[in-house]
Amino acid sequence: MTKSFYKNRNFHKKYLVSAFKTNQQKQENFVSFVLLIIKICFTLLAITSLIKLGYSSKVRLTRLREIQDSFSYEKYRFDVLSSRFDDLFSSEGEQRFMKDQDQIISRDIIRVIWR
Repeated sequence: MTKSFYKNRNFHKKYLVSAFKTNQQKQENFVSFVLLIIKICFTLLAITSLIKLGYSSKVRLTRLREIQDSFSYEKYRFDVLSSRFDDLFSSEGEQRFMKDQDQIISRDIIRVIWR
């Protein structure tokens, strides 16, 4: 009876050890699978964030170019008007101003010039 008891006991130990290893392997596989899914989700999140960041940067650069072009145009207009205004206070500036007015007013309008 003792021999069969020890044989049974060894058999149960081997069975429990193999069952424990199988259970442990299943748990490791499950944890590895969960970690793989988490890595895939983070990778997709990073790719999506980079795409959104790239699009936002493109929109921002386009707006900045538009603002820069508008600023350049307004600066050019300011320089032209500023030089014309400065010309009014130079010698014979009044006469040049009157000549400019002649070009602006159409020919068939009566002009009155006060002196």
